[in-house]
Amino acid sequence: MTVGLSAPGVLHPVKGVMLASCHSGIKKDSTIDDLVLMQFSDESSVAAVFTTNKFCAAPVTIAKQHLDSGHATRYLLINSGNANAGTGVEGVENCISTCAAIAAEASFPKQSVLPFSTGVIGAPLPVDKISSAIPSLIKKLGEDNWLAAAKGIMTTDTLPKAVSRQLVINGKKVTITGICKGSGMIKPDMATMLAYVATDALIPQSELDSCLKQVVNSSFNSITVDGDTSTNDACLLIATGVSQQSVSRTHDEFMSVLNEVFSLLAQSIIRDGEGATKFIEIQVEQALSSQDARELAYTIAHSPLVKTALFASDANWGRILAAIGRAPISSLDIDKVALFLGDVCLVKNGLPDEDYSEQKGQAVMQQQDIIIRVNLNQGEESATIWTTDLSYDYVKINAEYRS
Repeated sequence: MTVGLSAPGVLHPVKGVMLASCHSGIKKDSTIDDLVLMQFSDESSVAAVFTTNKFCAAPVTIAKQHLDSGHATRYLLINSGNANAGTGVEGVENCISTCAAIAAEASFPKQSVLPFSTGVIGAPLPVDKISSAIPSLIKKLGEDNWLAAAKGIMTTDTLPKAVSRQLVINGKKVTITGICKGSGMIKPDMATMLAYVATDALIPQSELDSCLKQVVNSSFNSITVDGDTSTNDACLLIATGVSQQSVSRTHDEFMSVLNEVFSLLAQSIIRDGEGATKFIEIQVEQALSSQDARELAYTIAHSPLVKTALFASDANWGRILAAIGRAPISSLDIDKVALFLGDVCLVKNGLPDEDYSEQKGQAVMQQQDIIIRVNLNQGEESATIWTTDLSYDYVKINAEYRS
């Protein structure tokens, strides 16, 4: 079940980007694609951020090495159904082999290929299946295959996730199109499980890195389903430069649209969160620091008691208040706290609001999209985190994940 999420709309091709997907045999169902290839034009720049999980998967390790090698990134090879994580030296060697298979077919150094995987942790990567599929995958490359690629990287996702926008700068049309996957094991600490956003704008490498860091913090770094950080998380921003329109992180219009694409992709993961029936936006205002605001928001978002109350549409706001009180914020002044559920004030100056009624709170809790707002009345910093409720289906999906 998704919460207000529909299939992607029009996905504009990005000049300088070609994509292809196929079924290689990793997944049992032969009707489902499990291998995706992305190809970039010669002058493309690539910026990336990865998981902070110390048990990072082999493809994360190799992708970082290849990015640092000095070779231009020309291909991304993405498989779903197998994470190639917790697989030791064999996993690394298998990962390099798949890159080498692409390189041999395309006549590029293997360092020009970045590998990515998502799926079950601890299972050996089926290198032979992947390598056998690569020749036909390269032949299928085309600029209109964004939706197929979005489907090919899915695991427990119920819908493909993709967003596309265009804007005109100095008379030149600039396109931004992105795809992502993710539904559970979501609390990224950098991005999401897998996300790839491309633009045909001309952006130097140093500027591209800054652009990615700027937009990822308020998008993929502001979501959580269950507080679990994946071993395979990666987020890439690619600029092909084919439009010949130069932009930078100081270009307000471009950055606004880029942020919109990233935010909508991040929110789509929450709206498709495993077992989710509610989309929750947690706003913390007037904190002494942005770190305090984020810590408090995440404390609420990760509370099983809060999340199960949301699933039950139970206006048990005491659970939210308790979460606020245990947030790791040394400067919290409970006598200044105000708490709102939608537009309904629950707590003012640390005490129940005199005008609050159970009926008002219940009316908000029945909604699919709910805003929880906390005003600390202490400073000028704020944060917004998006999360889900916690349902029976979340337990069922994860209990049966490998069956």
